[in-house]
Amino acid sequence: MEHITEVRIYKNPKKVYNAIAKSIVQLTQDSNQKIFNIALSGGNSPKGLFEKMSKKYHDKIPWEKIHFWWGDERCVPPSDEQSNYKMAVDNLFSQIEIPKKNLHRIRGEEDPEGEARRYSADLNENLNSRGNNPVFDLIILGLGDDGHTASIFPDQLELLEYPENCAVAEHPLSGQKRITVTGTVLNNATRIFFLVIGESKAMRVSEIMNDSEAAKLLPAYYIAPTNGELTWFLDEEAASMIS
Repeated sequence: MEHITEVRIYKNPKKVYNAIAKSIVQLTQDSNQKIFNIALSGGNSPKGLFEKMSKKYHDKIPWEKIHFWWGDERCVPPSDEQSNYKMAVDNLFSQIEIPKKNLHRIRGEEDPEGEARRYSADLNENLNSRGNNPVFDLIILGLGDDGHTASIFPDQLELLEYPENCAVAEHPLSGQKRITVTGTVLNNATRIFFLVIGESKAMRVSEIMNDSEAAKLLPAYYIAPTNGELTWFLDEEAASMIS
């Protein structure tokens, strides 16, 4: 894991959320770019981060220049409780003033294959590129109990090197279809923040940090931006098994 540039461990989830929010404030304020592109994580972990950004740092983040994207989305309508977009709207975007054009959602209600192609083209059209792939200024990722990240699951490791920007994935247990940004885009980012909290993530974090054989089965193990920086933000429970 020589590509990991930094691992930060905090006492509890609230301190993790605050640290990431502060980092976002600094990055976006310091950037001289007219547009700063951030890809958001789904799942439950970012909820606390979104609340921190919308309340404590509401007036410090230059919302007008940030364009928000999603690393993955469940194939459900935007009004569905499982929608990553809905979770972000409920906990962040409904609490701030941001231009509607700055939100680039994955249309989970559309045909999955067609939407993966549309979103892939949208990334190519709107983001800068490095090599053959678009470049996010920042990607926020989570870590599943099974070691998945975005919607790249352990039984679909081929999506880490998939030639297209986006692909259709399938949850290994529920069979639910999802649309995910692929590893070629994730590893082309300028910065990646892993947000990982809770004791249930400790074993997977340990395997990745200790470079174990078991880690080689985990999609998150292979996230290491070729030309960027990777930072793990962990609470003490998630970091409890690192040796």
